[in-house]
Amino acid sequence: MTRASDTQDGPVVLSKDGLPDWLDPVVHAVETVRPRQLSRFLPPEDGAGRQSAVLVLFGEGTRGPELLLMERASSLRSHAGQPSFPGGALDPEDGDPSGDGPLRAALREAEEETGLDPSGVQLFGALPRLYIPVSGFVVTPVLGWWREPSPVGVVDPNETARVFTVPVADLTDPANRATTVHPSGHRGPAFLVESALVWGFTAGIIDRLLHFAGWERPWDREKQVPLDWRA
Repeated sequence: MTRASDTQDGPVVLSKDGLPDWLDPVVHAVETVRPRQLSRFLPPEDGAGRQSAVLVLFGEGTRGPELLLMERASSLRSHAGQPSFPGGALDPEDGDPSGDGPLRAALREAEEETGLDPSGVQLFGALPRLYIPVSGFVVTPVLGWWREPSPVGVVDPNETARVFTVPVADLTDPANRATTVHPSGHRGPAFLVESALVWGFTAGIIDRLLHFAGWERPWDREKQVPLDWRA
């Protein structure tokens, strides 16, 4: 198996060659979307924030296109119990945060958290960097095509509660969509899928990708899900 860490001296490239046709709208969205169209939280101009990356991995399952998600362990200090994309902070070995460092970090973290074989992943794009004020992370969403699927599952129960895939058809189903309301008053998109409530940064990325790829279906934005104050 080719580990992401084993390839740290070679280039990690983005390629759109051979992608399935259904990914074309996503590729177009990645190439044309602007930071302010994704989030009002953008990286601090003074360079503050911890550089990190997440892997937005599209695969093809029995019900068509799907996304890989994981649920963070309830014991974690940050974003406990929350569904998310695999990902985390850049390590020095990942290289230049302004170069291919985020690409390496996304693959490395996905392997460490889900057991994913990175050699079966074709990276095809990256969204603009965004900011998570509550944790101080500057996040680069890296998009990939699961060209050669590999077994995935919980690697470290102290970090991950479960690893699962969600069909895009379920994410676009209006019945599975809602708006979360935080005690602070902040409202955001959410998805009720695979017995999980996907909200926060992860839901925001999914929501914008569905919108700009033209996959979004009209849904009831008045359907609300209150969040606990600890969220």
